[in-house]
Amino acid sequence: MTPTSPTVGVLALQGDVPEHLAALREAGAEAVPVRRGRELAAVDALVLPGGESTTMDKLLRAFDLFEPLQARLRAGMPAYGSCAGMILLADRILGAIDGQRTLGGLDVTVRRNAFGRQVDSFETDLAIEGIDGDPVHAVFIRAPWVESVGPQARVLARVETGAAAGRIVAVRQGPLLVTSFHPEVTGDARVHRLFVDIVRESLSSSGRRESSRAEE
Repeated sequence: MTPTSPTVGVLALQGDVPEHLAALREAGAEAVPVRRGRELAAVDALVLPGGESTTMDKLLRAFDLFEPLQARLRAGMPAYGSCAGMILLADRILGAIDGQRTLGGLDVTVRRNAFGRQVDSFETDLAIEGIDGDPVHAVFIRAPWVESVGPQARVLARVETGAAAGRIVAVRQGPLLVTSFHPEVTGDARVHRLFVDIVRESLSSSGRRESSRAEE
């Protein structure tokens, strides 16, 4: 496990787990599925894939992962959430069902199913801050959007055309990254590469802090 080849887990309770694992490996990470606390403890960072956010909340609790994962996030572990993963990392939800909880950490308000039902799924191209080259082809499936961001969060992308033009669909706050869309299904690993770079930055910074403490 080194800063140049971080170990990144994919929460393997629901969603496109194999696709995320493949994209992370293409992006230069050691990628492993995470279902248990001991597996979570062994990774440098975690991807929270799409799925159904209320079901994922229940599964996290059923697998005794909710509190350990929340603790690691609060301690600064990098995480990337796509679609339902975005909802799980948000501090606030619009359209939540009774009792729905989030892990939190990202100073945003997210609206569940903002783009509509499954039949309203769509694809579009996005310019994303931090990703060079051609626009990223984004696939939205029963997707949320970010309704508002707090002062600590930075908007990376908005929908550029159509009825949802201007809606926020990618945000970063420190070591946390979220997107409304599913980059794992397109074969373009640039969003995952951006996240792996964030993980490397976090590991490098942690290493410098540890070295500084050792010298005191």
